[in-house]
Amino acid sequence: MSHDRRNTPLSPATRLAQALHHVEERTGAVTPSIQPSSTYARGPDYAPRQPYIYRRDGNETTQLAEAVITDIEGAASTLLFASGMSAANAVLEALPMGAHVVAPSVMYHGVLHQLRKHHGTGRLIVDFHPVGDLDAMRAVMRPGVTALVWVETPSNPDWTVTDIAAAAEIAHAAGARLVTDCTATPPPGCRALDLGADISFHSATKYLGGHSDVTAGSLAVRDPDAMWDEIASVRMLHGTILHSFDAWLLIRGMRTLMLRIERQTASATAIARHFDGHPLLQSVLYPGLPAHPGHAVALRQTGGLFGGMLSIITKGDEQTAIDTARHCRLFYPATSLGGVESLIEHRKTVSGPGFDVHHNLLRLSIGIEDPQDLIDDIEQALTRASG
Repeated sequence: MSHDRRNTPLSPATRLAQALHHVEERTGAVTPSIQPSSTYARGPDYAPRQPYIYRRDGNETTQLAEAVITDIEGAASTLLFASGMSAANAVLEALPMGAHVVAPSVMYHGVLHQLRKHHGTGRLIVDFHPVGDLDAMRAVMRPGVTALVWVETPSNPDWTVTDIAAAAEIAHAAGARLVTDCTATPPPGCRALDLGADISFHSATKYLGGHSDVTAGSLAVRDPDAMWDEIASVRMLHGTILHSFDAWLLIRGMRTLMLRIERQTASATAIARHFDGHPLLQSVLYPGLPAHPGHAVALRQTGGLFGGMLSIITKGDEQTAIDTARHCRLFYPATSLGGVESLIEHRKTVSGPGFDVHHNLLRLSIGIEDPQDLIDDIEQALTRASG
């Protein structure tokens, strides 16, 4: 018996693959065009033809990319920026002078640097807590004072998992907004807004773009308010809106997001299982492993799409870890994550001093290559580095 699906909601995979079933009205093209114009002529009545009159306001290309993210995030609105850091900075700049912020002590080093800088100048008052520790988070909250709680889960680069729903309860009980960075586990696997977050941040450079050819940052909001308007104003005044060609690349990348994240999760899981307990490693850090302390929460938050990010901690000294990265033949020794090619980096070297990371930690971004080839590459690199 055939099943009538006419009234069944389309799956996220279908909506992504078709970029919300986009069709160019004039030509019928299924691939969106790139609108590069920096300015727009008003209509015969001198009214704007669209809700933008200048490139800093937006355009059809960026607007479509934002619409796709709004859909898969389950958001009310999305703003795209020229980089992840410009999106993060817009959130911080939208806060009033001296606002109180609560954040984890281990997170993406760029945002951590900005928080420390703003705290040092008095622009913001920031209390840090051990990542993933909800009791410690609750202890530094200031009811009625705390303006923003920033959560990164899983945290970069040790992949500690934070319960978003529980963090939302803590933030909202104090009258604060919750911003989540789930860059390593993108929607539709993890939809932070559905779990109680107020703003979902992503470095769209990573999994959303997925091809290491665009830098972008995304903010999606559950309930637009005065702060959201201020974030939009910051973007407009700073001119940090995502450029047209980059928005087109982002749309192109998101159309294969489900295929990529499923493949990367499967490969990362296979690699993590292979190296778990390896004689040349101290540990493997990956939320997809059942023994990982945050596995149950990660499974609930991502539906099993744990992503392609894992870290390994080598035995021996720091040079052993660096040499392991150097001796890889398939893994690129490069910074970033979420692309179709696999990357490896010695995180202590890249993040520099003042960042709390194990000196032997190697961060791996698993691409879409044959996982056995990647396993063999790490094996030979470990053997050479440890010999």
